Amino acid sequence: MLEHLTTEQRNKKTWNLDEMTTKEILQIMNEEDQTVAVAVSKELDQIEKLVHKVIASFQQGGRLIYMGAGTSGRLGILDAVECPPTFGTDQSMVQGLIAGGLEAFTNAVEGAEDNEEMAVEDLQAIGVTEKDTVIGIAASGRTPYVISGLKYAKKVGATTGSLACNKNAEISKYADVSIEVETGPEILTGSTRLKAGTAQKFVLNMISTASMIGIGKVYKNLMVDVQSTNSKLIERSKRIIMQATNVDYETATHYYEAAHRHVKTAIIMILLKCSYEEALQKLQKANGFVRKALI
Repeated sequence: MLEHLTTEQRNKKTWNLDEMTTKEILQIMNEEDQTVAVAVSKELDQIEKLVHKVIASFQQGGRLIYMGAGTSGRLGILDAVECPPTFGTDQSMVQGLIAGGLEAFTNAVEGAEDNEEMAVEDLQAIGVTEKDTVIGIAASGRTPYVISGLKYAKKVGATTGSLACNKNAEISKYADVSIEVETGPEILTGSTRLKAGTAQKFVLNMISTASMIGIGKVYKNLMVDVQSTNSKLIERSKRIIMQATNVDYETATHYYEAAHRHVKTAIIMILLKCSYEEALQKLQKANGFVRKALI
């Protein structure tokens, strides 16, 4: 059935790709890439629905779990591992599962994407529950590993979502919310690491970022739950305090240390002129939302 997938069809603009100059290849790639954002924009309503599902999972102590094979699996892992340093989340809160295990992140594991049993085993290994949201990612929309994972997730009562780059995708049948971003034929036939992969990255960025904003991980447009795990992030934390409160570097540094290097607490201490303990209480009462804590 591959011939029916738009991601597998030949791009008429690049039938003579091997005869193009390097500049012409780069120009056509750039032109095709510009169509991705438009394709994603057509699915904003569905993306919004899925974000609300993820927020609901987080609010009840559940997790966001991505599942995919090959490029799709790697993109899920990439989005997941960026959440702890960016939003101060526990590493288990957003997870990425890839067919073939972590080895498949850097080395292709032949046949892994067809292994339906592995999908169930992977979800069982992390103890998926009805509190979680499981999102299956597959450019083709027909990967057996992903379909099997979504079936099992539904069986245990988890919320399910899907992300495909073809319309009427098979994985959509097993998702509570399905996202189908039709990116069309690639310049290199069937190479879905190109436009399809770019579209998936766009959507995963939207899902994780909007969901984290929805649970109070952002104040204004500042990442106030950033983890200060290296010198660059320590300086970024101080800069965020400065930007949120309009204090100078020395003042920001003082409150950063006084707040035990917790950016949110430092901001509240400065803006409300309160103690560390009072700031913590206000933040807890506001469920982690800085803006609500300031009221």
